Amino acid sequence: MAKGQANVEAYNRKLRDLIAAGKAKPSQIISHELSLAQAPEGYKNFDERKEGWTKVALKAAA
Repeated sequence: MAKGQANVEAYNRKLRDLIAAGKAKPSQIISHELSLAQAPEGYKNFDERKEGWTKVALKAAA
């Protein structure tokens, strides 16, 4: 098993098509939605691999 960043260029179009077809739901892997102000706290929890922190979505202020 290897680790590191995903090869986005190899997968992004296929993933986009699966999402558009309703066959993939990226929201299922998002564990937390935080504001940009909460980003440092969220990054710390994710980096420390705290239980329940799988993927964080940051939301900009409206």
